Amino acid sequence: MKCLLVANESAEVLFYWTDTEFEQRVQGQYGVSQEEGERLPAFEDSINTLFAPIIISCSTMVDRLGENYTSFSTENNHIYVLHQFEECLYIAVNGDGDETEEDLKRKIFVMKKLTEIMFGMVTLSGSLLRKELRPQDTEQRNRLWKKLRSLLETYSRLRENDQSFLVEAVERLIHPTLCEQCIEFLERRLVQQINSNMDRMGEEVLHAFILVHTKLLAFYSSRNASNLYPSDLLALIILVQDLYPSKINLDDTSEELESSSVPEAFYTPEPSPPERESVRQRSDSPPVFQFVDPDVQMAEDSLQTLEAPIPDPSAPYRVFLEAKECPMPHSMYCLPLWPGITLVLLTKIPNSHVATSVCYFLEAFVKLEKRLCEGHEGAAAMRGQPSVQEQRSRLEKLIKTWAGMDIQTSQLQNAWTDFKNKAFSRSGSGFTRDLLPSCRNMKTQLCGVYRQFFAADCMGSQRLAPHLQERALSMVQEKLMDWKDFLLVKSKRNITMVSYLEEFPGLIHFIYVDRSNGQMIAPSLNVTDRTVSELGKGPLADFVKKKVWSLVATAQRYLQKGYATVTLRDGDYFYCYFLWFENETGYKLEVIDIPSSPDDGAPVGMLTCDYYRKLLRYYSKKHQNEVVKCYELFTVHLGVIPNEYILQHCSQLARKLWEPTRIPLL
Repeated sequence: MKCLLVANESAEVLFYWTDTEFEQRVQGQYGVSQEEGERLPAFEDSINTLFAPIIISCSTMVDRLGENYTSFSTENNHIYVLHQFEECLYIAVNGDGDETEEDLKRKIFVMKKLTEIMFGMVTLSGSLLRKELRPQDTEQRNRLWKKLRSLLETYSRLRENDQSFLVEAVERLIHPTLCEQCIEFLERRLVQQINSNMDRMGEEVLHAFILVHTKLLAFYSSRNASNLYPSDLLALIILVQDLYPSKINLDDTSEELESSSVPEAFYTPEPSPPERESVRQRSDSPPVFQFVDPDVQMAEDSLQTLEAPIPDPSAPYRVFLEAKECPMPHSMYCLPLWPGITLVLLTKIPNSHVATSVCYFLEAFVKLEKRLCEGHEGAAAMRGQPSVQEQRSRLEKLIKTWAGMDIQTSQLQNAWTDFKNKAFSRSGSGFTRDLLPSCRNMKTQLCGVYRQFFAADCMGSQRLAPHLQERALSMVQEKLMDWKDFLLVKSKRNITMVSYLEEFPGLIHFIYVDRSNGQMIAPSLNVTDRTVSELGKGPLADFVKKKVWSLVATAQRYLQKGYATVTLRDGDYFYCYFLWFENETGYKLEVIDIPSSPDDGAPVGMLTCDYYRKLLRYYSKKHQNEVVKCYELFTVHLGVIPNEYILQHCSQLARKLWEPTRIPLL
């Protein structure tokens, strides 16, 4: 019983996702009320009818009280969590008890992150985001919603099964020699060869990395590239996993090795059956003959023609990655090397510098709107910003430049004229609250220009030449040919507890996270009956997995309240959680009071507003002359181990794990 809905202030559904049980319940609820012989309403209409009272109630509360619901539960134990982003209301529902209120809130923020990756600064304008999320063309809308639903389900699957998405940090394959060789190969051969080729159509490879399932083997960034934040890298891994999903729940390593070792072959379909033969024969069963109604056959053929066209495998995905200036547009190429191993290229596209200019003025209008809302007027409203005249002349030059680039700027010009008349002319109101509608209109029009330049449907044929992509694929395949079998096994046995049991008796599991670069180390957890490990077979490993997931949820809940250390006894087990700061040499810095987060704030994590980056920025204010690092350690011990030994283990384990995090990745 799960659902996630995005709606605007007019109670119009912009996107929804439901599981089968929720869909059946809604259809049953609204199907009963129909008169006999009357058609059932479309499911989207039923969803709209179900949630319209809640959406209207939220809008009324915001208008009259300036407050909104954050969550509520119903008599039948359904949990509703709500969050307002600009003009869009996100609602997550659970009715089967599988998800807590915090889980639903996290799902909402992850959904917001995925829309930002797909649409960039367009998400700042409610009217433009509506056009993106709800295209007028029904077929296009269905394709987009199918993609978003698939991404959401992929995230939920990874969150439930993969430790790296549990703590929201990237897990690396621990093999320093191969890692360094691959980084050098990406830098000196692959990226250099692509960027020097004339068929790259003005694109430039900024980042290249190799994934083995969800684990990172190697990552390279060119010198003129902006940092790729861990939150964006995690979101990109979701995109890759959605395209080429890994069988996380199954111990299919042997099958993958077998399929990946078979040389490439092309499948030639069998000849079509005779015209009157309605069913083709199977080799393992006697012939079966059926008579097919011509009308039924025609309907099936029509349905096949309505299916979405198969996407061009060489076509890139438009993604918007966070940079210091603004969300920068990139083209993302996912090149599958073998099942489970993928090469990803992120390229800078032509005219990407326009995004910086748009963001500069968009930020100026956002600041102006904020100060006007706070009651500042006149010169006080423009305090802290560059000269008004300087910004005015610069914007007018840009509008003229954009007009000469086949970009429709008439609406932007009209909005700018209206703003100037009110702000600068003698008959205008000046910088007062009356300027707010014009200020918001300018924001919308600037986002519109951004959309015209960089929206996915404006990409056209802009891409790396197919032969360049094929060359990149073959080069990396050649490099890793002798390693592929090892990598697929290594991804499921990255590190194991065996190597730690002798030094740390009683330690069952641990997760070590370097929050400064968003990377983690943890022993593998395999929970299927087919897997034999130091934890035994499936049921025992599944029991330990549930304990680990419970520990992380508990630790994040206390961290949100400002606690950096948690020790907890749970029956026969003892949980520990530590968060601490160090300088670049490994010297532990003093403990500080961590600010607690509001109840309606983003959950702790990196996909959800990057809590740890904000925490590092807060701590670094007192250590401006040195680089500050942040680390976390989660441990599960047997409860019979004395407390003093457990704490000693945690300290020794942190020191032991500190060195592997220095393996070069970038």
